[in-house]
Amino acid sequence: MTKADAKKRIDKLVAQIDDLRYRYHVLNDPQVTDEVYDSLTRELRELEQRYPEFRRLDSPLQRIGGKPLDKFKKVQHEVRQWSFNDVFEPQELVDWETRITKLLEKQTGKKPKLEYVCELKIDGLHVVLTYRDGLLVQAATRGDGIIGEDVTQNIKTIHSIPLRLRQSINLIAEGEVWLSEVQLERINAERRKTQQPEFANPRNAAAGTIRQLDPKIVAGRKLDCFVYDWSGGATPPPTQAEELSALKKLGFHVNDHHQVCQTINEVIKFWESWGKKKTSQPYWIDGIVVKVNQRAYQTALGYVGKAPRWAIAFKFAAQQATTVVQDIQVQIGRLGTLTPVAHLRPVTLAGTTVQRATLHNQDQIDRLDVRIGDTVVVRKAGDIIPEVVSVLPDLRTGKEKKFVMPKMYQGSKVVRRPGEVAHVLADTNVREVILEKLTHFVSKKALDIDGLGEKVIIQLYNAGVIVDAADIFTLKKDKLLGLERFAEKSAENLIAAIAEKKKIPLARFLYALGIPHVGEETALTLAETFGRLEAVTRADTEKLEAVSDIGPVVAKSIADFFNNKNNQTLLKKFFDAGVTVESAAKQKSGKLLGKKIAITGTLELIGREEAKELIRKAGGDWVSSVSKNTSIVVVGQNAGSKLSRAEKFGVKIINEKEFLSLVR
Repeated sequence: MTKADAKKRIDKLVAQIDDLRYRYHVLNDPQVTDEVYDSLTRELRELEQRYPEFRRLDSPLQRIGGKPLDKFKKVQHEVRQWSFNDVFEPQELVDWETRITKLLEKQTGKKPKLEYVCELKIDGLHVVLTYRDGLLVQAATRGDGIIGEDVTQNIKTIHSIPLRLRQSINLIAEGEVWLSEVQLERINAERRKTQQPEFANPRNAAAGTIRQLDPKIVAGRKLDCFVYDWSGGATPPPTQAEELSALKKLGFHVNDHHQVCQTINEVIKFWESWGKKKTSQPYWIDGIVVKVNQRAYQTALGYVGKAPRWAIAFKFAAQQATTVVQDIQVQIGRLGTLTPVAHLRPVTLAGTTVQRATLHNQDQIDRLDVRIGDTVVVRKAGDIIPEVVSVLPDLRTGKEKKFVMPKMYQGSKVVRRPGEVAHVLADTNVREVILEKLTHFVSKKALDIDGLGEKVIIQLYNAGVIVDAADIFTLKKDKLLGLERFAEKSAENLIAAIAEKKKIPLARFLYALGIPHVGEETALTLAETFGRLEAVTRADTEKLEAVSDIGPVVAKSIADFFNNKNNQTLLKKFFDAGVTVESAAKQKSGKLLGKKIAITGTLELIGREEAKELIRKAGGDWVSSVSKNTSIVVVGQNAGSKLSRAEKFGVKIINEKEFLSLVR
């Protein structure tokens, strides 16, 4: 065989094996036996060993070729990752339809004719797949929606995920990695033999598998993946239904149990139907996802917080069980809020053992009339958060005790402010609150300091080594060496990890400070709007309220935080300890550098969020209103008042295609 013949044969074998993979995993139409598949694979392996120069990146033999990793690399998503808001009752779904209909009617001036696509909500691990010219170049976990972990080696072991698409396009696709119950039982049987702890459910097993550093272990677990979203790259089809069809044609495993519904009642019937047969599939289903079918409407509706307005998760009724309340204790949050928690006799729900359940607040306790010693009904709302939903009073013995919120806690008065349901500490300078704040500061979504978790924070605080977050940056090795768990090397590692975090991105620092009402999204918005920490600290409530998605309550909370003398002292301690808060990076080049861009109307080719991202990448600033300082207004269909304001101020007006030629 000549080299030219070998190359041709290798190319044909790769194409043939991938076609068989597609038919088996995507079309569920196996055309050959496993023996034939194995024979072709064996021939390909022999040829690649003889002619390594012709080994292709999309060769099926590349699926299990990587060496074990030391750790996973962090990667930034090209497209922000969103999560769905949940509803549990039909009326909640009807209310959602009413809200989005009003929004669209306000934008377009007429009542929209909405269609919906219903898809099964698979209970697995979210994954983001990036293809360049049709070749898989990266697979990442969702992470915090902005930063994920590179798990490409592990994802390549999943045969239902193509290494090369059936078209050479750029694409970012999203899906759910899952493990069948049959595979879970096989894995747990193996773990029992080696006296390893068993996985509680398929979701935990899938997540734990993807985080294995050795891809050979992952390959042995037989994971699968359904892909359901075309979120970036080439222009997606105009409807969600067509998108699913196109993803399947590209080579992805798309769940066939989806349906286009013309009315919300059809959606509810689909939900009721699958609620009865959710255990009929080899994968876990915890509800359905309802999406507006028309992409033009999706674009117009946009996003709010961390979720799209145009889609919602319609969860199945939560699993319920009865148990006994053995005690009720308060849990202190980092803002000094007291939350009553029921300590329960252990009970199994949704594949996990539940020992605690939230009671939310004193009003909820009074409403349920729940007492220590009561037999109660517990549910896992959304299969995530356990809560007490009712009491069985006929099973009382007379020995049950009522719970009353304490009037004092760790030397501080417990108060309930007018108009609020929560009880809080009047003085938050107490041990538990300080520890909650410190733990939050170093948490994964905040500073994420390697080796500095909750246990170490408690140890350092108890030893008097730290009293606030700024003290972390003044730690010295000799202070650690006298503490349990710390030897020479571990102390050096922690000091080095802390030193690496002395340069902190503005958004992470704002989130880490624990400002009331400021979560990840708001911290990011503040960073992008003001750019520098000094600008945020000096902003008054009027400037803060002018920021998109920040209302009066949040604005007052931010202003109050930075006007507080204790917080000003803490910031000075950070700077004295050598901490640098990095300004939010502004694009230093690009066709829109320094220009303020507004968008009005519905864009047909791209979503509004994607347009904002393109503006930022081109160096421009997206603005929500039009003034004489606006540089360009991009006009889509059914343009609103921004168009007339642009004409009034003489602002340059361009259409969507002209905009795309500017930024791409």
